[in-house]
Amino acid sequence: MKKAVVAATAAVLAFTGVAAAQDAGPHAQAIKARQGLMNFYAMNLGPLGAMAKGEMEYDAAAAQVAADNIAGVANLNLGMVWPQGSDNENAQGTRALPAIWADGSDIGAKASDLKAAAEAMQAAAGTDLASLQAAMQGLGAACGACHKAYRASE
Repeated sequence: MKKAVVAATAAVLAFTGVAAAQDAGPHAQAIKARQGLMNFYAMNLGPLGAMAKGEMEYDAAAAQVAADNIAGVANLNLGMVWPQGSDNENAQGTRALPAIWADGSDIGAKASDLKAAAEAMQAAAGTDLASLQAAMQGLGAACGACHKAYRASE
């Protein structure tokens, strides 16, 4: 009897898990992955921004690690986390606007700008505070340009 109850409970939980995945939509995994990447960017941008503003003591080694991480992600092929239909009008839990996939979208240019700004930060971050501050302007502008054009406000 105990085995039957355990088996029934497992079956209900398994069905609930499948139903929850289906409710999340076909792009749930891609959305979750790209949000994780955005969080990773933010985690690395935080100390760089704090150093640039003088809110945190400049640490060349820590700045270099953060810049290397940002450049590493910016240089990945992330197409698989941006499938068409994974926008906020067609999927839950995302602020990505449909304009990303629209004809005439400049998302590719914005991604190239981010890559260039990330590489500039990578070259500058461990040099000195002034170099980090100069590179932070370009990196912040690249991030902001994409978010302003292609991310819905909260």
